[in-house]
Amino acid sequence: MKITFVLPTLCLTGGIRVVAIFAELLRKRGHEVFVISVPHQRPSLRQQVKSLLGGQGWISPPQDIPSFFDNSSLEHHITDRWRPICDADVPDADVVVATWWETAEWVAKLSPSKGAKAYFIQHHEVFEYLPQDRVEATWLLPLHKITISQWLVDLARTKYGDRQVSLAPPSVDTKQFYAPRRNKQQVPTVGMFYSTTPWKGTDIALKAFSLAAANIPNLRLVAFGLEAPSSELPLPPNTEYVVQPDQDKLKDFYSKCDAWLFASRSEGFGLPLLEAMACRTPVIGTPAGAAPEILSGGAGILVKPEDAQEMARAIEQICQLPDPEWQAMSDAAAAKVLNYTWEDATDLFEQGLQAAVYKSQPDNPPVIVNSHSPYSDRPKQPVATVAKV
Repeated sequence: MKITFVLPTLCLTGGIRVVAIFAELLRKRGHEVFVISVPHQRPSLRQQVKSLLGGQGWISPPQDIPSFFDNSSLEHHITDRWRPICDADVPDADVVVATWWETAEWVAKLSPSKGAKAYFIQHHEVFEYLPQDRVEATWLLPLHKITISQWLVDLARTKYGDRQVSLAPPSVDTKQFYAPRRNKQQVPTVGMFYSTTPWKGTDIALKAFSLAAANIPNLRLVAFGLEAPSSELPLPPNTEYVVQPDQDKLKDFYSKCDAWLFASRSEGFGLPLLEAMACRTPVIGTPAGAAPEILSGGAGILVKPEDAQEMARAIEQICQLPDPEWQAMSDAAAAKVLNYTWEDATDLFEQGLQAAVYKSQPDNPPVIVNSHSPYSDRPKQPVATVAKV
């Protein structure tokens, strides 16, 4: 197939990483893959004047920001400026894939010659800082949806009336995230990702740690994040914390913990779940993103949302397990994520692209698409086979 991915501004977010991995693996399978993105928006004159009048000074133009497409072998074009992608920017193809709500608006307006239209959805992006009506409207566009989590498949059906959404959850790079089988730490240790973004739930995790530390006096916290700790959300004394660690060092944070705290209020998927578990670290998580299916079967502990006390009890439970019982949970965590590879994920994504092409052809009957999570304990639904392009 000839496949075009239409992306927003590139960066080091988990969503961009997932698209980059799928694009590269599709290229290795012999597909002709083209990627186009837009550069960072420059501050408008109005924004500059407002900043100057507010005493904040002149806003510097955005600098080059690293992304997961850096040094990629993929054919990748960046537009001359931030603007909607149009027909002149993309080649004719079999399928063109939107990857963000704005790009879905752009892809919907492309000519049929640019390919069957697909929409790769990694979250329900109805955030306060976005135009929520426009975001929701993209779910109703005539684009075949491919998504990453069971809850997003369910949302498409219940809220938007779409029962033909393909499911292609991400996997984890076991060359980057791995650890040997081990015992519990000599000093009880939990870890977390630190962020001041409210929906990441850092406040819940820190409160849970504080409550657990009252009963486990030598409890240790390790963490990493993309920003310096805020005075409004301080880390406990003696926390081991690193800002923007090298990607090849992330496994070291996960593997030095007895449990990893996943306290998010909202996630499309939650890649740290997979990363921690690939490093043989059980996860204590809220039911955000894919956590309900991933933490099933003894691979971790699912706690109620917004409940720091229940998370603290789970910390105490894991830290007080005898070594053999902790190792059994550690083994279950690793097995849950290592039995599903990126090649498996690409099989499902490829099926989603084929479904988009199939649905774009007139008079084709409805097709049943994959909507069963490989991480889930739900009974598997049948998957229809569509002709390969």
